[in-house]
Amino acid sequence: MALDIIGAGFGRTGTDSLREALTILGFGPCHHMHELRDNPDKAGPWHDHFCGGAPLDLELLFDGYRSQVDWPGAHLWREATERYPDAKVILSVRDPEDWYASYSKTIKVFRETEMPPEAPHMRQIQEFVEVFLGDRFETKERAIEDFNAHVAEVKATVPEERLLVHELGTGWDPLCAFLGVPVPDRAYPHTNATTAFQERNIELRK
Repeated sequence: MALDIIGAGFGRTGTDSLREALTILGFGPCHHMHELRDNPDKAGPWHDHFCGGAPLDLELLFDGYRSQVDWPGAHLWREATERYPDAKVILSVRDPEDWYASYSKTIKVFRETEMPPEAPHMRQIQEFVEVFLGDRFETKERAIEDFNAHVAEVKATVPEERLLVHELGTGWDPLCAFLGVPVPDRAYPHTNATTAFQERNIELRK
């Protein structure tokens, strides 16, 4: 199954809400970091690529998925846009200051959390996240600079007709217009808020 939609936005830009929205619109299953968290067997191939030197195999990494958002998939947006030339690209964005505030309370904490022995796949996730994030977000200033540079690079690389810059909070209308589907008769999803992320992280450490 080839990807129809490629998510190029950083984590903490409303990616889980976007995942749910795409699923509602019929573009699921949608790959998200939650897929690796909730399905331990799926973390291995990502770890093999980022940490073990395995060749990049997008068909393997995204096997069974019609769309993709969030890290780690978003880190491969360039490769995916080349491999799937007919796929549309969604760049989820939010105010950079707000993004960093959310990142620092969630993903940053996850990176620093010691996972229990009974969750080895979570350690695998931590290890490969360290590979592609490294020290890019070591300071707030550097993180925001990286965030803005990424947004600019995606906009400069992906043709305008293939790209939707999806601002957090804009809801269904721009997304449905871009995908050419009707607007659902229900509220746009709001999932994985900071408090929800933090609660899951606590559960993983138990």
